Amino acid sequence: MFKKILSYIFPIYLHKTESDVSKVLEVTLYNGELVLDSANTNYSYGSLQRILRFALKQIGFDKILQMQRILVLGVAGGSVIKTLVDEVGYCRKIVGVEIDPEVIEIAHKYFDLKNIPNLKIVINDAQVFVKNNSTKYDLIIIDIFQDKEMPSFLFQREFSEDIISLLDENGIVLFNTMKINHEDEKRNKDLKLNYCQNKFSIIEFNNVEGSNDLFIIYKKS
Repeated sequence: MFKKILSYIFPIYLHKTESDVSKVLEVTLYNGELVLDSANTNYSYGSLQRILRFALKQIGFDKILQMQRILVLGVAGGSVIKTLVDEVGYCRKIVGVEIDPEVIEIAHKYFDLKNIPNLKIVINDAQVFVKNNSTKYDLIIIDIFQDKEMPSFLFQREFSEDIISLLDENGIVLFNTMKINHEDEKRNKDLKLNYCQNKFSIIEFNNVEGSNDLFIIYKKS
């Protein structure tokens, strides 16, 4: 309790480790809440949780509750999963794919991800997972970062087509991106083009919490 009170004055660092994938990972108690950060950005909870909560509200909690399966590509500390379970009340199947086993250890230890009964964690590269999987999902959440960088494969046509192949008939893609320069802006235009050429519509939210652009992608009616 004393640490929690102090955290409203200054951040309390609880855990720091290094990872081959994510480099530096830090768990911090800040303003009474646990957050997971990389060296240069928020990885889970904090601003990232607010960003993805906002996006889920745009989709609609009632609509999400009707979905049978949700796929999360990029788990980190699991903040969007906790939002789905604790705030939306989602209790059907969630599959989380995360390439970094170190960050999953942190998620289990500090954020109780292991106690979510409807969650299955897969340690795998998202690119490989979507290529080799055939299960259909009602919602696919893409939230993959390596510190402030996003892997280039996320914006390639082949990955977009693999994602589309995993969507159920009325499936939705929620794609979180970080835009900090002109190259990122061009990259996001290419992303939109990939889905639009496959007869998908996109709702775009720019500069959410500063530098995040969100895309909600769904089949045209």
